[in-house]
Amino acid sequence: MPDASASPVPPTSSTPSTSPASPGPAAASAASAPTAASAPTAPSAPTAPSALPVPPTPPVPLSALLAREDLALRRIAGPADPDTVIHWAHTSEMADPYPYLLGGELLLTAGVHVPEAAGPAGDPADPARSLRAYFDGYVSRIVAAGGAALGFGVAPVHDTVPDALVEACDAQGLPLIEVPPETTFSGVARAVWQLMAQARLAELRRVTEAQQSLAAAAARPDPVPSVLRRLAQRVAGRAVLYGPEGAELAGSGRALDPPVARALAGLAAVVRPGGAQDPAPSSASDTVGGCHLAAYALGGGRGFVLGVAAPHRDPGDHTIASVAAVLLSLLTGEQQSGSGAARSAALVRLLLGAAPETVAPLLGGDRWTVVHARPTADGPAPDTVAASALGTALGSALIDAGGDVVRVLVPGGHEPAAQPGWTCGVSAPVGPHEWALADTQAARALARARATRTALVRHAERPALADLVPPADARAHARALLAPIAGTPALTETLRTWLSLHGSWDRTAVALAVHRNTVRQRVARCATLLGADLDDADVRMELWFALREG
Repeated sequence: MPDASASPVPPTSSTPSTSPASPGPAAASAASAPTAASAPTAPSAPTAPSALPVPPTPPVPLSALLAREDLALRRIAGPADPDTVIHWAHTSEMADPYPYLLGGELLLTAGVHVPEAAGPAGDPADPARSLRAYFDGYVSRIVAAGGAALGFGVAPVHDTVPDALVEACDAQGLPLIEVPPETTFSGVARAVWQLMAQARLAELRRVTEAQQSLAAAAARPDPVPSVLRRLAQRVAGRAVLYGPEGAELAGSGRALDPPVARALAGLAAVVRPGGAQDPAPSSASDTVGGCHLAAYALGGGRGFVLGVAAPHRDPGDHTIASVAAVLLSLLTGEQQSGSGAARSAALVRLLLGAAPETVAPLLGGDRWTVVHARPTADGPAPDTVAASALGTALGSALIDAGGDVVRVLVPGGHEPAAQPGWTCGVSAPVGPHEWALADTQAARALARARATRTALVRHAERPALADLVPPADARAHARALLAPIAGTPALTETLRTWLSLHGSWDRTAVALAVHRNTVRQRVARCATLLGADLDDADVRMELWFALREG
């Protein structure tokens, strides 16, 4: 039997308090217990509801509540919309519940407030006492307040749900739920709270898993595309990184229709610093063509924007996108030892003929390390975003991403470490007047790292014999010596690997992922083309020197 007492409310929601304009306790009591001498009239026509706050808890699908076999609830009127959700359950026997509703409720009533004097068919001579008119006004007030559904308890007041109430709910599109005698209102409210708790737990689990996968993506060799790819997978849509000028730098996920793509780019312009709004908002959202759009300004104020488009918006999507925005802010941001203005001044002074040692203080130090890096995997040359991420990991914003090799000038206070997905060569720490020498050292170290399949090789502290040969002369000699095989990369790579592994056929085959007989054939072909005896240690040494410089 449904109880008429106030039902428990989830901790995350709040019971609306009585405002000065609302009926006081005495009026509430009178309204909830009508007498024959004073039957309540039909509620007045609804007025436009004010904007309501969004509840902090995930909504519960009405279908999930109806699926609870222990409650035995049954929809008997109104639309069977699978998207109908409820934010809380509330019990009221008020003839006009409008002032006490926040929107999104499952309103539970036993019908104590329903007038009986009018009779089941109503009295045409007195419309105020007509049940049909009464229920039309009652349901309209619930709909105007934003109520999600109405639950009517059968017994002890009414043996069945009044037909006039069923007709009113059908007419006004309000789901009407029959609550059987054995189900209490407090049991319904407790079930709503349980479903909310389950939904909240599922949301937190989803957000946590997304955070972990996004963090793992940020640690990959191609962090920016990886983060965008994971984000697009999580929201089942598309994620785009826009540059300061509005161009799409990278994107992942399902392609967008042109109108939706233009709308997303326009939304990105809204949050970009220096746009039409000053100050620009940190995020903005919109819906175009049934697609939910969101844009997030990345930190640092450099104009990068994350755009997200998804066919639907699930709880936790905003949090997941915000995590991705933070990671992309770190990946695209500048970890710099001096300001942008200082770097600009240093560049101008160098172009105008200043000595490196005079501009080095503007860049952050008097001891520097040069790092040359190439992606470990074969593929296209690294883009500027990947190079920026590498510079961030190494602790420097002084990056040259031209060509196949990324060069980073690292302040002496940072010790370059191996980076996942990169093969690196590191120079010895030098002063600004030796930057050119450090660049050569890093290039040689990278050549050794690639030849030995090592993630990071540092320039030896003690001088080597190769350091005694001028770099230009060394490169010229290498080109001349290796000219017969220079046009066949497979031969030069095989010879380099074979020499670095001390002539081991098996280890070379494993390193190159080819058959050992293929290695033998390639090395024999090199010997023929070079006209050299590869069993001679002096020949091997000279070829190794040439391959390092080539």
